[in-house]
Amino acid sequence: MEKFVVIDVETTGNRPEKGDEIIEIGMVTIENGRITDQYHTLVLPSQQIPPFITNLTGITQDEVKDAPSFEEVIPEILSRLENSYFVAHHVQFDLGFINHGLKRYGYGSIQNKYFDTVEFSRVLFPTAPSYKLSQLASFLDIQHENPHRALSDALVTAKLTIKILDKLYALPYETLDRLHSLHKFLKSNWEEILSPILDQKKYEWNQTEEFDYYRGFAIKKQKPIEGVSHNPFMNFDTFLTKLLGENGWIHEVMEGYEERPSQTKMAKTIYDAFSNKKHSLIEAETGTGKSLAYLLPAIFYSLQTGERVMVSTHTIQLQSQLLEKEIPLLKRLLPFPFEITLLKGKQHYLSLSRFEQELNQDIESNYDIALTKAMILIWLTETLTGDIDELQLPSSGLIFWKKISAEAEGVVDPKSSWFSRSFYQRARRAAQRSQIVITNHALLCTDIRNDYTLLPSYDLAIIDEAHHLENVASKHFGITLDYFSIQYALNRIMDKDGKGIVENFSNQVKNGIETILEEIRFDADQLFSYLSYYSKELTKHQSSFNDVGRIQVEYKVNESEYWLAIKEMANRLIFLIREFVHQIYQYTQQLKEKGTDSRDLLDQIDYSLEQFQQMIDSLEELLLVDRSGEVKWMEVQGSGAKNAVFLYQEPIHIGAKLYSSFFEKKNSVILTSATLTMKGSFQYTKDRLGLPNTVHEEILSSPYRYEQQVKLLIPNDFPIISNGDEHEFIDATCEAILSLAKITDGKMLVLFTSYDMLRKSYYIIKEMMDDDSYMVIGQGITSGSRSRLKKNFQAFDKAILMGTSSFWEGVDIPGEDLSCLVIVRLPFMPPTHPIYAAKAEDIKKQGKNPFMNLALPQAVIRFKQGFGRLIRSSTDRGIVFVCDQRIVQKQYGKYFLESLPKVPVTVDETRKVIEKASKWF
Repeated sequence: MEKFVVIDVETTGNRPEKGDEIIEIGMVTIENGRITDQYHTLVLPSQQIPPFITNLTGITQDEVKDAPSFEEVIPEILSRLENSYFVAHHVQFDLGFINHGLKRYGYGSIQNKYFDTVEFSRVLFPTAPSYKLSQLASFLDIQHENPHRALSDALVTAKLTIKILDKLYALPYETLDRLHSLHKFLKSNWEEILSPILDQKKYEWNQTEEFDYYRGFAIKKQKPIEGVSHNPFMNFDTFLTKLLGENGWIHEVMEGYEERPSQTKMAKTIYDAFSNKKHSLIEAETGTGKSLAYLLPAIFYSLQTGERVMVSTHTIQLQSQLLEKEIPLLKRLLPFPFEITLLKGKQHYLSLSRFEQELNQDIESNYDIALTKAMILIWLTETLTGDIDELQLPSSGLIFWKKISAEAEGVVDPKSSWFSRSFYQRARRAAQRSQIVITNHALLCTDIRNDYTLLPSYDLAIIDEAHHLENVASKHFGITLDYFSIQYALNRIMDKDGKGIVENFSNQVKNGIETILEEIRFDADQLFSYLSYYSKELTKHQSSFNDVGRIQVEYKVNESEYWLAIKEMANRLIFLIREFVHQIYQYTQQLKEKGTDSRDLLDQIDYSLEQFQQMIDSLEELLLVDRSGEVKWMEVQGSGAKNAVFLYQEPIHIGAKLYSSFFEKKNSVILTSATLTMKGSFQYTKDRLGLPNTVHEEILSSPYRYEQQVKLLIPNDFPIISNGDEHEFIDATCEAILSLAKITDGKMLVLFTSYDMLRKSYYIIKEMMDDDSYMVIGQGITSGSRSRLKKNFQAFDKAILMGTSSFWEGVDIPGEDLSCLVIVRLPFMPPTHPIYAAKAEDIKKQGKNPFMNLALPQAVIRFKQGFGRLIRSSTDRGIVFVCDQRIVQKQYGKYFLESLPKVPVTVDETRKVIEKASKWF
């Protein structure tokens, strides 16, 4: 085994070319898989160490005053690096600083082979939640004693390097061989690392029972699927007492478990609803333990009667919690076996046949795609599900996934050698044998729309996070189309480099297809560019913005001069796509007549033809047909590509459709959430979902002691936003945020209703800070997904996280990581939002008040969701600061306050409420 020298440097900043310098160096040597040497020194820079760096590392100017200069430590660095790999976590950073320092003192750059532990970790640990050193160390059970100190970081990186090398040596030959074919597109020196391992393994026969070896792949062997049939032989009340009661089974596996009467009550309510074939609405406040409360009656009733229960959630996070926490707990708790399966849409599962094709094609030089392929190769030796949600793919990798998902393969021939290994088909078979199937609202609604052809049959359902059901159902009973999805479908057939399905066609057919594809591309570009122009004409009068800054505008199919031009362009595009579909279909028939043996090619063509037929239908519905009871709108980027237009159509009312196609057909549906009521009433939820007033209702209060854990603070002297002038309000909000941050050491979540206001506030706060006292993380400004931003927030001791709509719920930050929640504005939907405007108009026609029947209930439920971010356990405590004075000045404000748990409320001058917060902490 070669020699590896791990280096970590602490610096005055991130840019050596701008004068930033090294202030500390740690070096750790690895030989024969063991750490054999360590070296550490502080380094005297020629500039002052910035306060932010001192806060981060703990290194002060006083500590380095007697340290050697970088020039003095160069001989030591070079001698240790001799004949070794240069190893670092983000190698370009450390190598860049070392080389810059060497150049400054007349030395040549380091020419060692290098080994970036970030890249190696991404490939070899593809399911790690993050590739930051501290979070990776936690994932791999590596102790990290002193983060942001050079020797400690170098030691952790060295231990990580050993784990990487050990894993490489343990991988099957087939996986390593496939990985080797990708090495030239990766950044580290993979060739030198992999070749000796491959040479060693080439002559070893080490195929184990752990893997299924097929067509040059090593795939984790699946356990056989077994159905379970078992009657619990007791009544449900006895079962609950034995399980959750005093000295119950749960006390044996959960230390410190406290009985929750509301949890037991919820479980009994659900069991009764199933037994009596009735629907039920259950608002279970935070802390009820609702996941366990609905899984217990679901499992018991299913085993007792043989009836399957469908459980649907809105977020992946809740699905993960059920699979990783609640279900393993129940497997240990219950004295009888049961089966629970997670089933998602086809786009979530890897297609092995599509992945093989992409891997065997000429590999693109795109780094992210090569990295994605490498990650999937390793993941295949580990995954039992083939579900993309297990992976942490790079951004381009998510686009590449569309090519290799089960959805992209179309209909798979059951006789195909890949069919028995299909992750999606396996999930479906497992679901058919399970008492409980967990899915998501999107697939549930797609299944309803497709007459129940996708999910296993069921008559009992539990809808968790039920406040989302209306919106998800509206989307799935609606239509969406955009320019990029048309381009993606065309590129599957033939991209601009001539690659795609057509590579398998004859030259004559290929040339004909290329001609018509160019026409379709041109006409699609013209149509969507004109739609963009037209939308900007409409927005002169009325528009709103979504939470990522896209302009939204409602439109109607009409006979105006503008729209007649749009209709003409749409008709021409539809004609070209039909002609194209006809050509492809004719060629497919010729292939079938010739008896082609490429079943996979025919499946891909069939899938593409289906996509294009859907495209034709969507263009007709969105641009040529005007139907009552539906709302149509466009979204365009404020800046960007002129054809970046997204078209949407949704039913104004989904309740009647949901009732006739779902609630009326099922024996019992339980709808539960922490936020289903306004001021104790379910009326809004029932109206929106089409549920009758006879449905059973239950409100279960939280076991948390909100009156002791939370203070609600409302300043009464904040500027009022009038006539669209929000400048003073934003300034006052930013000042309050920073004042509160000093009291709580950051640990603050700030919820906005407008992305524009968030962005303005973010930059004002950055300007107002004297130094970088707090890490300020802004959704849409700081790069990363919602979960990545949340992890970054938790990784810093002093941080302020600013989010819009998606942060109002589903973000759990328990414990001391979150002490302060700031709600900037009451979460009313903008009156110009297309869906709101259409629903409000419809309510007016019924002679009702749109504000009281739509705007206010929506906002109250959203407000409750935001409030629920703060207290996530019985030991949490913190403050909620509401900047919007309407909550106390307007008559409707009481609906917000009376919908919350009972908490102490302080309304006073800003200075005084902040003083109160300071005293309380």
